[in-house]
Amino acid sequence: MLLEVTENLEAIAHTVRQYCEKKITPNVRRWDETQEFPAQVFHELGELGLMGILVPEIYGGSGLGYAEYVTAIVELSRVDPAIGLSMAAHNSLCTNHILMFGNEEQKQNWLPRLATGEWIGAWGLTEPNTGSDAGNMCTTAVQDGDYWIINGAKNFITHGKSGHVAVVVVRTGEPNTSRNASTFVIERGTPGFSAGKKEDKLGMRASETAELIFQDCRVHKSQMLGDPGDGFVQALKILDGGRISIAALSLGTAVGAYDAALQYSKERQQFGQPISQFQAISFKLAEMATEIEASRMLTWYAAQRKDNGESVTKEAAMAKYYASETAVKVANEAIQIFGGYGYIKDFPVEKFYRDAKLCTIGEGTSEIQKLVIARNILK
Repeated sequence: MLLEVTENLEAIAHTVRQYCEKKITPNVRRWDETQEFPAQVFHELGELGLMGILVPEIYGGSGLGYAEYVTAIVELSRVDPAIGLSMAAHNSLCTNHILMFGNEEQKQNWLPRLATGEWIGAWGLTEPNTGSDAGNMCTTAVQDGDYWIINGAKNFITHGKSGHVAVVVVRTGEPNTSRNASTFVIERGTPGFSAGKKEDKLGMRASETAELIFQDCRVHKSQMLGDPGDGFVQALKILDGGRISIAALSLGTAVGAYDAALQYSKERQQFGQPISQFQAISFKLAEMATEIEASRMLTWYAAQRKDNGESVTKEAAMAKYYASETAVKVANEAIQIFGGYGYIKDFPVEKFYRDAKLCTIGEGTSEIQKLVIARNILK
């Protein structure tokens, strides 16, 4: 059974669309060209309740579910996928990790500032030499009485420079052994914790991506989420929800590219008629629309299961895999429909094309999604 589009979901979509029209649409090209991370946008999204959309009201959040969360990401991403990406990373990775695995004191300490958008969150798992091979990570933490000493580096971290706090998974045991990783929450300004290089990216350029560097960084044991050795198990559970986020991001990206192509096909005249009247174009649009709807159903189904407390490992991987590949295909076809104009920055689809590719890589490549799906169906 698929999610019903309720009045609540329609209200959220309407609110986000209004905000996008006023604050995001006029700035999309400038942010993309300058790689500006518009931190103020996320503080304002916090005021709208979108930076703690999954967080209970007692911690300053909106207390909503994944249906509402997916709706918000789709609406942001159909205008600027980079903004959708940052909103998703803040919510599903950093904030949600503390919500799911923090104790009451930790939740009270960090969630209100994150949920209201006062603080922007980062989440660190990936390293320069260990992407999917997270069990072999090189960033380590060694216990020293009531403290842990962290050394190493994380890369490809959303909000690596601008984030006020980072949830970081580091190795506390021997490489490639079970239960060899633990999770810490580290605030910006902690001695030994700094930001490194900001990446110059193909797409998603308004979503900041940078290194996190640790040099004899001392963190108190009270900053560990869960117990020593819980880190990797926690990360896998966080990634299940995160993949629903990327599916929603992919869906919004595809919708944005499709909407632009559909409108253009009705306006562009060739041989005395709109190009939408030619079978070659109309069939492209039909395929795009169909694959977008399939992506929507997979994404909403995974969101519904998540809200119901059911396992989503397979469903989230399926949604992320299919929706992300669809986003790339739809953006590519949108450029084809625009023809030469699709290759020009004055028109929107070249940015959707560049942004879409990240969806097939972030939070597990398409190949990793197929591995997860295969393992689940072959159990």
